[in-house]
Amino acid sequence: MRKILLLFAVITTIFISCAQKETADKIYFNAKIWTGDSAQPLAEAIAIKDNRIVYVGKDYAALKGDKTEMIDVGGKMIVPGFIDNHTHFLTGGYNLASVNLRTAKTKEAFISTLKTYCQQHPGDSWILGGDWDHEAWGGELPNKSWIDSVTGDHPLFVNRYDGHMAFANSKALAIAKIDKNTAPPAGGVIVKDKTGKPTGIIKDEAMNLMFSIIPPASEKELDEYFQRAQQHAFENGVTQINDVNSYGGWIDMATYRRAQQNKQLDLRIYSLVALSTWQKLDSFVKKNGRGDDMLRWGGLKGFVDGSLGSTTAWFYQPYLDAPASNGFTVTDTNDLRKWVISADSAGLQVAVHAIGDHANDFILNVFEEAEKKNGNRDRRFRVEHAQHVTQSAFARFASLHVIPSMQPYHAIDDGRWAAKRLDDARLKGTYAFKSMLDAGATLTFGSDWTVAPLKPIEGIYAAVTRRTLDDKNPNGWYPEQKLTVEQALKCYTVNNAYAGFFENKTGKLKVGMLADFVVLSDDLFSIPPEKIWDVKVLRTVVGGKEVFVKKD
Repeated sequence: MRKILLLFAVITTIFISCAQKETADKIYFNAKIWTGDSAQPLAEAIAIKDNRIVYVGKDYAALKGDKTEMIDVGGKMIVPGFIDNHTHFLTGGYNLASVNLRTAKTKEAFISTLKTYCQQHPGDSWILGGDWDHEAWGGELPNKSWIDSVTGDHPLFVNRYDGHMAFANSKALAIAKIDKNTAPPAGGVIVKDKTGKPTGIIKDEAMNLMFSIIPPASEKELDEYFQRAQQHAFENGVTQINDVNSYGGWIDMATYRRAQQNKQLDLRIYSLVALSTWQKLDSFVKKNGRGDDMLRWGGLKGFVDGSLGSTTAWFYQPYLDAPASNGFTVTDTNDLRKWVISADSAGLQVAVHAIGDHANDFILNVFEEAEKKNGNRDRRFRVEHAQHVTQSAFARFASLHVIPSMQPYHAIDDGRWAAKRLDDARLKGTYAFKSMLDAGATLTFGSDWTVAPLKPIEGIYAAVTRRTLDDKNPNGWYPEQKLTVEQALKCYTVNNAYAGFFENKTGKLKVGMLADFVVLSDDLFSIPPEKIWDVKVLRTVVGGKEVFVKKD
């Protein structure tokens, strides 16, 4: 018996010794780590083996081996990799190399920027992108007469930054055969002058008249858009995105699958397709599953209404500066209701764009009906933007377990001019981040890129300070809705992972999770809130691989 016990002790000692010899591939140390894990919120070191975290804490010596790469981050802050809950990713990749009208603050600058771009790019190619904002020069919408003489042979169709209104020159209108006799489709507007001729401004569903005749991008071009966008994401600390169908979803997903097949996919992507194609997605999921740790699908994105900036968001009451309009729905409400209920019955996740208070109440009603019809399950309905809500809606988001998928940068952008559209009562429910959290809703954050910059740091700044971009609200626009730094961080990490059914693998820095994290230049908790804007991303790590390191 004594020999058996001795043998058992020897075997146990060998087993323990072997286990202790397992070492990490990399150890990041001398760091201020916010983990997102309430059980261990702070740490000083993180160890990685393969693509996963094997240790988070302070005493990492036992995991250090002869081949372990040691990275001293010099006391800098580490946070979980930022997840962006709402992007139009391929459009963003295109726009990075296209004309930039976001910087145009006057009518003259708008015209001059286009003139310079056309001179630098001679020929007759389409000019797209743009991201202009007429509110930057006082609210006057551009007219084709401004730019026909400077665009040459180029057909032009450049969108307002919110994506719900775009501007065409005369050549583009002629190619699309849009003239004074053209009637807009339901859910769209063609703006015309006093003589009935189109001014060049086209809104929401009417934009499809133009999109239908614009030559589609080639696979090569789409691949280039993606690579530009992916690098841009890494430079800003984004390790994972939810993409909401710039090109209807299926072209986008095919682009990401191609990148993965070519071993050029380093960004984690949850790719959502158009809600109207729910049957196609249902069949696709049954045949192909729901993807893997890098690329996933199974979600759908639909629309209720337009946007505040384009005065097409759907409200109960009229706009102050357009008293004849309450906005409108851009999707037939009967179709939208049918698609939501059917897609939910198939077990697919449904996310729906809703901006105005009427739009938000409508989609909450539809989600409630779907749950009653289809029974209880972990469905995680999402409202994309949840931008202007009634005071009674906050509790409904929580009780229905509907996720408000919001974008904080919009608050400091729209806050410059929203008061000319909406009264104070409605503005109290506008970008109401704190009210959502106080009600118990699972608030998530993102950019809506290209509508806003793909920069979570600026989103955190916006959520924490609510200082509008014109510097006219130094104490915050509707400051009662400001969040703490930790609340904002959680919305960009922990909550976003949950919103995409990925909370068991990302969003926190804890043992067993995928090693996605970001090294920042400053401690977000110790600097003044107004300095958050200046914080830089120093390193971005996805699955233990450094995909971005800032050069000195």
